[in-house]
Amino acid sequence: MLVFVIRRSIQAVFVLFIMSVLVFIGVYTIGNPIDILINPLADQQERERAIAALGLDKPMWAQYATFLSGALHGDLGKSFVHSTSALGLILERMPATLELALAAMLIAITLGIPLGLWAGLKPSSFSGRSIMAGSILGFSLPTFWVGLMLIMVFSVMLGWLPSNGRGETVLLLGVPVSFLTIDGLRHLAMPATNLALFKLSLLIRLTRASTREAALQDYVKFARAKGLSPRRVIGVHIFKNILIPIVTVIGLELGSVIAFAIVTESIFAWPGTGKLLIDSINQLDRPVIVAYLLVIVGIFIAINFVVDVLYSLLDPRVRLGAAAAGH
Repeated sequence: MLVFVIRRSIQAVFVLFIMSVLVFIGVYTIGNPIDILINPLADQQERERAIAALGLDKPMWAQYATFLSGALHGDLGKSFVHSTSALGLILERMPATLELALAAMLIAITLGIPLGLWAGLKPSSFSGRSIMAGSILGFSLPTFWVGLMLIMVFSVMLGWLPSNGRGETVLLLGVPVSFLTIDGLRHLAMPATNLALFKLSLLIRLTRASTREAALQDYVKFARAKGLSPRRVIGVHIFKNILIPIVTVIGLELGSVIAFAIVTESIFAWPGTGKLLIDSINQLDRPVIVAYLLVIVGIFIAINFVVDVLYSLLDPRVRLGAAAAGH
């Protein structure tokens, strides 16, 4: 396991370096932030001073070298707009995004796995077909349209839930969270549901397919032939074996939920990193954009590492394969 951790750590550093080069070049070759940040009436001397102050007078390789030097010391640059640490801005907004993403994944997991398991065990029943029909709707309906419909129905027509904002927060281990207050939960309900819809449909279909495949395996038929109760067959012989692909997808989808919560955060004015990214793109705030993308890459790398460890815990063959590869 130690060799595995060291190998993955080296790979993570290499991936982060390559991504930093690609992201830096991609972001810094688009647009000119001076055109947005400087008053159009400013004279040439003021423009040159501003360009020098932001370090934009240097060639791109020199700008990247400065960025890389700072990144090695935990500094991903200073925001052009806010004149503060880009990483600090992201970390300040990250709790809101993580709370929204985790709430969405909790909804998707809590509903998706049982519904998919039921649909896989009873594929020809009315309930099984209804579940699959609902999952198709979840895939088909655009996130922004569902969000607007939720606001129209539950905020405008019924007046049950607030349409925007995060609501009241309290500190949990020094981090502001909203799920511990009634007002916070009311604000969290619609954006979390909206963000969970696609992932819920994905988990339903994945769980159903895995259940159907596992139910046809010889070890399941043998367990039934031995007279084991249906509860034990499902819980031990089917559910445990379908967990491996499900855990993988849940891990990867958690990363994608964090990265692509932008639409939901924009619709519900949720004060997370997605909204910060949109504002930064509109203002060509390059350091914030680069820092955000690298933080997301880091999150994906960390999630993949955790998924690999869970893999080895769920399936001993993974550990044996890794050991054989090490020799």
